[in-house]
Amino acid sequence: MSKIRITYILSNINKALAFEWIAQYLDKEKFDLSFILLNPGDSVLERFLTEHKTPFIRISYHGKKDLPGAISQIRQFLKKNQIQIIHCHLFDANIAGLIAARLAGIQKRIFTRHHATFHHQYFPRAVWYDRFINWMASDIIAISENVKQVLIEKEKVDPHKITLIHHGFELEKFRETSEEKITQLKDKYRTIGKYPVIGVISRYFELKGIQYIIPAFKALLDFYPNAHLVLANANGNYKQEIEQLLQTLPSNSYTEIPFEEDLFSLYQIFDIFIHVSITTDIEAFGQTYVEALVAGIPSVFTLSGVAAEFIQDGNNALVVPFKNSDAITAACKKILADPNLQKTLIENGIKSVQERFALKQMISKLESLYLKDF
Repeated sequence: MSKIRITYILSNINKALAFEWIAQYLDKEKFDLSFILLNPGDSVLERFLTEHKTPFIRISYHGKKDLPGAISQIRQFLKKNQIQIIHCHLFDANIAGLIAARLAGIQKRIFTRHHATFHHQYFPRAVWYDRFINWMASDIIAISENVKQVLIEKEKVDPHKITLIHHGFELEKFRETSEEKITQLKDKYRTIGKYPVIGVISRYFELKGIQYIIPAFKALLDFYPNAHLVLANANGNYKQEIEQLLQTLPSNSYTEIPFEEDLFSLYQIFDIFIHVSITTDIEAFGQTYVEALVAGIPSVFTLSGVAAEFIQDGNNALVVPFKNSDAITAACKKILADPNLQKTLIENGIKSVQERFALKQMISKLESLYLKDF
C-alpha cells in the first residue's frame, strides 16, 4: 500500500510538544506527514520542523481578515500535493482548513476539538461557528469524555462521527531533567531557599480558577511565611483581575512567568501543584493534570475535564470543591504535614497517568483513525 498523505493544519501555535511528538513518531512507513502553520511569524514549532526535516509551509496569518487568503493558499497546497487527509487544530485552522479541504475534494477531514463549554459559557455566538465546523468535518476527535458529551448533548453531533482519543505524552521526559537545569530555574524564578513552592501553570482566564488560588496562598503564608507562588503562562484576558489579587501578597512571595520552554524542569521546582478550574464541564482536557502527576508533584485539583475520568481524592491527588479558597489552603496544609500522603500521591499519580496517557496509545489510535476507509 502506498503511503497516505496527511497534512496537519494549525493556527496560532508557537510551541506544542504534542505536534513535535507526532512529527517524530507517526509511522513513516505508512504516512507522509506535512504541516501548514497559520502564524504571524516564526515559531518554536516551525524551527523544530525545519530541524527534523518535516515538510511544512507557513501562511502569514494575523486574524480573520486573512481568512480568505489562507483558505486559497491551503487549497492550492492540498491540490498540488494530492493530500488525502487533513487534521486541523484550533479555531482558525478548523475554519480555514475544513473549507479549503472541502473545496479541494478531500473526503477525510478531521479536526480535534480542544474546548468544551467555553463558547457556550463565554461566547454564545461562537457556538454557531462550532456547529459549522462540526458539520464540515468528516471526523471529530474528542480529547475527553467531557468534550464528547458536549458535542453530542449540546451540539447534537452524530456520535458515529466522534472518536475519543486522549492526549498522549512522552511521559519519561518529565522525569529526565537534571539538577543543573532545575537549579537554574530556581535561581531564575527566585525560589531558592523558599518552601513550599506552590506551582500553577495556567493562562489567565476566569475559568481556570486562579482567582481562588491567590487568596488560598495568602492564607497559607500565615503558616508558611517563606512560601512562594509561581504562576506560569501568565497571560490572558483575566490578567487585570489577577494582578489586583496579587497586590494583596508580599511582592517577594510570588513570581509570574509569561513563558518557560523547559516545562520538564519547571515542574520540578514545585512542592505542590494546583489546578482548580471552576466547573465540571468548562475544562476540555487539562494537560496539567497529567503533567503534574507524571512529574511526581503532589497536587490539588478540582474535577474538571479529564480529571473526572481518573482522579481519586486521597489516592492520586487531593480533590477540592469548585471556587473554594479555604479548601485549597486546607489541602495544601494536609499535604505538607504528611510525608506518607505525599509519597502515596506521587506513586499513585505516576501509575495512573502511565496507564492512560502514554504517547504510544495516542499515536496508535490516531493511526487507526487515519487508516480507516483506506
